[in-house]
Amino acid sequence: MTLQPGLTGTATLVVAEADTALFLGSGDVPVLATPKVVLLAEQAAVSACDGHLPEGRTTVGYRVQLDHLAPTGIGGSVTAEATLRTIEGRRLTFVVSVKDDRGLVAAGRLTRVVVERDRFLGNAGGE
Repeated sequence: MTLQPGLTGTATLVVAEADTALFLGSGDVPVLATPKVVLLAEQAAVSACDGHLPEGRTTVGYRVQLDHLAPTGIGGSVTAEATLRTIEGRRLTFVVSVKDDRGLVAAGRLTRVVVERDRFLGNAGGE
């Protein structure tokens, strides 16, 4: 299978204390933290690519453009959906939305880049 516009992936999270802005230090309220919203959107985009990349390839994050519009409290369930809109060379752009039972929580775009896994890791350095 190959990548093509229209591929969709989802990711769901039930908000726990460890997912809150208060816990993560990105704010002082016990609601879903924006960094967790971004993570959920990225997970949905990765899910959209599952099974559609050649052996040895993966995607990595490149750009996040996301508006966090509404709070979700502890115990609330949020679902992110990412739809692949465009493919420009190795660059993949997704439209993302995150919703809870009350409506839209976040919306925006993510860009991920297709890379050769081994080469990418070699360039990362480290030990």
